[in-house]
Amino acid sequence: MNLAELHTSEKEVSAQNLFKGELGTSTAIQLQRNSTFKEHITKTHALLVCVTGFVTYEDENEQEIQLEPGDYVHIAPDVKHWLFASVPSQLILLK
Repeated sequence: MNLAELHTSEKEVSAQNLFKGELGTSTAIQLQRNSTFKEHITKTHALLVCVTGFVTYEDENEQEIQLEPGDYVHIAPDVKHWLFASVPSQLILLK
């Protein structure tokens, strides 16, 4: 299977369950070119991994991180954050 096959290409932002285990979950996220995953929070620690594309992670603490394939960022609980993709991008969110 391919991550892109999980998403409807028409949507600017798409998030689909990839795996749910006893101890955690993983979510496949797809962002189209020049799209923004709106401001949100997570209640648990999370790890965001860039698989393809180029994404900018920003948060309310003025942290700005550029993510290219293979890059990742730790997301702390209860911190507002958002994403911007300058090119079509695929990410995996682990919680």
